[in-house]
Order: sequence, then structure tokens, then C-alpha cells
Amino acid sequence: MDVTGWSALLTVAAAALGAPDRPAPAHGYVWPLEPTPAVVRPFEPPPQPWSAGHRGADLLGTPGQSVRSAGAGTVVFSGVIAGRGTVSVEHANGWRTTYEPLSSRVQVGSTVAAGTTIGTLEASDASHCAPRTCLHWGLLTGPRAYRDPLLLLGARRPVLLPMA
Repeated sequence: MDVTGWSALLTVAAAALGAPDRPAPAHGYVWPLEPTPAVVRPFEPPPQPWSAGHRGADLLGTPGQSVRSAGAGTVVFSGVIAGRGTVSVEHANGWRTTYEPLSSRVQVGSTVAAGTTIGTLEASDASHCAPRTCLHWGLLTGPRAYRDPLLLLGARRPVLLPMA
């Protein structure tokens, strides 16, 4: 394969990982719910940044279940957004993971390790998972740059490339 072919391959691979400037981490992240939950609704990127989509993954849980930080970092937000308790953790690479709906949330400024409890899962009638209880787990790799949080766990979507 020539240099142009390799360049195209790397560009496609980087886009599939969610951020053109940094690959997704291969280790150091855990599921935010234990045991490993079912993914009720996967990440669905919008066709345009302003369009509708599903900017996270919904994980099946139970009311009152402990929610864990997926990775080490600092809690940069802990409050209520649109009536739902929300926590946002910033990781060393500048990425942020978000978790909602939570009650008994950890305080802003708290340093957490992967697996540290950051709140408890709250039942919500306003959830699109209702009557089930789900954790909406999100990943931002930059301002308004939503990516599939399952990438943090090593999940990869297959990418079809043209034959050389």
C-alpha cells in the first residue's frame, strides 16, 4: 500500500474511534454499572451536529443501583439538568463522561478512580426507557463532540475499507 493508501486508512480508522487527534483508550475504563448491563439503546450519532440523535448509550439498571465512574478523573459537574441529576467526570486526556439520572451525587471537585461510586441510579418516568430504569452514559471528546462511550471499553464498530 502506498503512502496515500495508508493515510486514507488512518483517517478512516481515527474517525471510527471518535476523535481524529487521539485514539480511544485501550484500558483503564470500566462499565459504570455492575454487573455488566444490557445496552438498551446504543449511541446514534446525528447526521448533522444540530440534528436529532442519541448522544450516549442507555444501560439497563435498577433504581438505587450504584453508578461508578468509568475512568479516573475529576468531577467537573454534579447537579440537575432538565430535571435529572447529572454527573460529569473529566479524564486526564480531556475527555468527559456523563451519567444521568443520578441521586446522592458526588461533589464537584472530587477526584475519582475508575469504579468509584459517583451516585445512585434514579428511576424516571420521563426517561425513554420507562417503565424500566436506565443509565444514560455519554462521552464527549471535545466541545459538542459526542462519541460512543462503549469505545472506552474496547468496543469497536467494524469499518469497511476499499480493497487496495
